[in-house]
Amino acid sequence: MENIDNQQKETLQEQLGRYLPFNPQEEKDVSEILRRLLLGEDIWTRENKAAHLTASAWVVSPDRNGILMCYHKLYRSWSWLGGHADGERDLLKTALREVREESGLKMVRPVLGDIYSVEILTVDGHEKHGEYISSHLHLNVTYLLEADPSEPLKIKEDENSGLAWFSPEEAVKASSEPWFRERIYSKLNEKLKQYPV
Repeated sequence: MENIDNQQKETLQEQLGRYLPFNPQEEKDVSEILRRLLLGEDIWTRENKAAHLTASAWVVSPDRNGILMCYHKLYRSWSWLGGHADGERDLLKTALREVREESGLKMVRPVLGDIYSVEILTVDGHEKHGEYISSHLHLNVTYLLEADPSEPLKIKEDENSGLAWFSPEEAVKASSEPWFRERIYSKLNEKLKQYPV
């Protein structure tokens, strides 16, 4: 728990500065997020219409045989859970909040307090609550979280229409978004091998 407490005291810039990228995609994306932070760009809220911070979670079962996914209405795909920072400077706290809101889970805990993965995600223009949202970037930080598959799940009806536990391989296949399957979810599963039970 001490590692988690220490991580929360660091700024995002410090966390990203010591983060070891897993592959070239992460190397480029960490560099770009750091560049924006160093320039003082406000990326903490959606007021920045071009790019803003989000936090996602790869939610695993304690035995590492299950991955929790939601069926996201906007993307029409099974996907990870997460959401916008909306001014929150502790992105781990954001990831935990979003998982609880989107799944109804009460007992969600970090496997580690450090950043698990980093990615810049493109979001196509879309309608939300009757308003058009222009295409933009999600500067995303991912955390590895753990939950019990026997705990009841509750759909957040305004965002998703399904919640289910998949095997790690089936979680990748369930996504209808090729880029996420090939570049993100497969990577998250590969990294999971570094954190056995």
